Amino acid sequence: MDCVDFVELVTDFLEGAMPQDDERRFIEHLAVCPGCERYLDQYRQTIATTGELTPDHISPDARRHLLTAFRDWQRQ
Repeated sequence: MDCVDFVELVTDFLEGAMPQDDERRFIEHLAVCPGCERYLDQYRQTIATTGELTPDHISPDARRHLLTAFRDWQRQ
């Protein structure tokens, strides 16, 4: 498994939705690739952090800025 395949399968791995052979290859790659290990750790941290966020955690200005950025991104 290469890094591109690894990144594409992270969600399946974390959800336990990966076929056994793919999971074995995923774990084998993880054991030898520090970059993908960091990526998986960052992904887990992001999930943990966003799970703690509520609408009260964001200021009205930040909310407007994010919504504008997403609207502009969709138009492109």
